[in-house]
Amino acid sequence: MPKSSQSGPSFSIETDIANGSSLLIAGVDEVGRGTLAGPVVAAAAILPGPVPSQYQSIVNDSKLLSASQREQAFEWLIEWCVSYGVGACTACEIDSLGIVPATRHAMARAISELSPQPDHLLIDAIELDSLNIPQTSVIRADSRSQSTAAASIIAKVTRDRLMSTVFESEYPGYGFASHKGYGTAFHMSVLKEKGASPIHRRSFKPVKDVLA
Repeated sequence: MPKSSQSGPSFSIETDIANGSSLLIAGVDEVGRGTLAGPVVAAAAILPGPVPSQYQSIVNDSKLLSASQREQAFEWLIEWCVSYGVGACTACEIDSLGIVPATRHAMARAISELSPQPDHLLIDAIELDSLNIPQTSVIRADSRSQSTAAASIIAKVTRDRLMSTVFESEYPGYGFASHKGYGTAFHMSVLKEKGASPIHRRSFKPVKDVLA
């Protein structure tokens, strides 16, 4: 069983928003905004309350956890959450819309998957004006809010699994299982050698430069 942690995200922002009521608050976060290939993936998670102390060490900003910790947290969270949802925007949509609008679309799709629907959204650094749901945008929410940290973990594991299995199989040789679409030296060398795959973001400068 995971050890407890005295640092990391807490449930205090959610508690302050609820202000003694039984509001359903969904944390919302995304992964993959900066990659050169693959979708941007967002998740939304409604927690039943503060994360129990024995799991606090693995419910954190997904970037601060090891792959094994994220997998462990993911499997526990999807059983413990009141509800969770995942949404994505493809590379083609990113090229068409731009990365920020595509991120908002992915978040809206994740929120639409929640059942029950939330009363309030707690979002990492982004506002979703298209949704008629009260919301709070917090910088670095994934390192401050347990609900948003949970969303970051669910989004990260979902995207990593997609890159490591589906896209690694469909587009062999690009190394998607290892770099997940980020612009590593190996990825750039293969991109120059093989050209862009169908899941590369052609509007992103490193890919555009290679194609030129």
